[in-house]
Amino acid sequence: MAALPLLQTELIPQLSEGEFFFEATLPEGASLAATDRALQVMEQAAAAEPAVAVSYATVGSRLVSGGLSVNTRAENLGQLNVVMKDRGDGAAEVAVADRMRAAFADLPDLEARFGRPSYFTLKTPIEVIVFGDDLEDLRTHSLEIAARLETVPGLVDVRSSLEAGNPELQVVFDRERLAALGLDMGVLSETLKNRVLGVVPTRFKEEDRQIDIRLRNRESDRHTVEDVRNLALPGPDGTSLRLTSVAQVSEDRGPAEIHRLQQQRAAVVSANVEGRSLGAAVTDVRAALAGLAPPPGLTVELGGQNREMQVSFGSLRFAILLAVFLVYLVMAATFESFLHPLLVLFTIPMALIGVVAALLLTGTPVTVIVLIGVVMLVGIVVNNAIVLVDAVNRLRRAGVPKHEAIVRAAHLRLRPILMTTLTTVLGLLPMALAWGEGAELRSPLAITVAGGLLLSTLLTLLVIPAAYLAVPSRIGDER
Repeated sequence: MAALPLLQTELIPQLSEGEFFFEATLPEGASLAATDRALQVMEQAAAAEPAVAVSYATVGSRLVSGGLSVNTRAENLGQLNVVMKDRGDGAAEVAVADRMRAAFADLPDLEARFGRPSYFTLKTPIEVIVFGDDLEDLRTHSLEIAARLETVPGLVDVRSSLEAGNPELQVVFDRERLAALGLDMGVLSETLKNRVLGVVPTRFKEEDRQIDIRLRNRESDRHTVEDVRNLALPGPDGTSLRLTSVAQVSEDRGPAEIHRLQQQRAAVVSANVEGRSLGAAVTDVRAALAGLAPPPGLTVELGGQNREMQVSFGSLRFAILLAVFLVYLVMAATFESFLHPLLVLFTIPMALIGVVAALLLTGTPVTVIVLIGVVMLVGIVVNNAIVLVDAVNRLRRAGVPKHEAIVRAAHLRLRPILMTTLTTVLGLLPMALAWGEGAELRSPLAITVAGGLLLSTLLTLLVIPAAYLAVPSRIGDER
């Protein structure tokens, strides 16, 4: 129990497949040519790495890598994909990604976000979700959270989903002025939209093509903010008036995307974790945000892989308890006793001691794979104790005294117990050594089962006989 806090936690082991990518994001409104130039620089950084076999870029679109990013096509988006020469060298992959990330830091206005192709659909490791209705409060508080996350060790690629969007002109009509002139704001708004964006009254047909005919003001009449302010609109009694006389025109940037979660507006501040476990990073994130109170009307939740990890761990904990209960029912029916199955179940906590020791010795974090291994252990580690207790019971029924029956049973079953354990552990050894691609998933399972089985076997030969001797039994009196 004292060693449990020393264990790190992750949702699933980080897979090293010899491939990774960087999502490139330029400010909203950036041209396709500007995005292409940035991706060319990123490709040059990848080509300069001797360990990289192939790199290729996509401009104007990108893949969805998890989280809440659903905008995959825009002129300001791109993606650089990198394939390593040695797909099994995870350390080289991390080193190359770090050097490339440092090289991208010098590119102005470029946000490069690291990711790996995954067989699983997972959220970003760290996601802080801010709920609220006021967009300005959401933007301000999400930026404050992002600044706090930047200070947490091991967090990289910190970004907020409520980014600044395309440059836009905001027109605010003077309602009192319009009422005094007898003008309708809806009519003026529609007229302004048609003169700036245009209207399509008809289409020109050419063979199987239909070409829109768009009517709007000349480019020179709507090129600058001042041009828009001076646009002529229909006034009272057939006269015309300038837009600036009835409205304020200002230049601003709207949000790039407005997410809605649980039927509420939300901003998501996300980050990747590098060089440390997810559980340790989440602990530091909670500490960093502890003193940052949200404004009235906003609520903050911690999501991402941490939430998925909590749900998965909770389900697997229930599975472990259910497995223990089912094993007990089977043994109670077989032994025709409620007490002897409890003796056998002593092997499960002893196996957990071995699991913790094996994870600490190998530096393996607790993941979903490890907990699946624990579920398997529940059914495996009881076998040795069942064999031992059954042998003692048989000798007791034959009239052998309790102490002598325990000694003889341990002597008779020692070799089968050791042979069974050693063959199982040796069979798991190739998996535990983490050879080949996908070893990150296989190795924790083998380490968990082998570590728990080894220690539980050793302790079974000591603890189970002692516990059997201490527990009263009527088997010898049944003769």
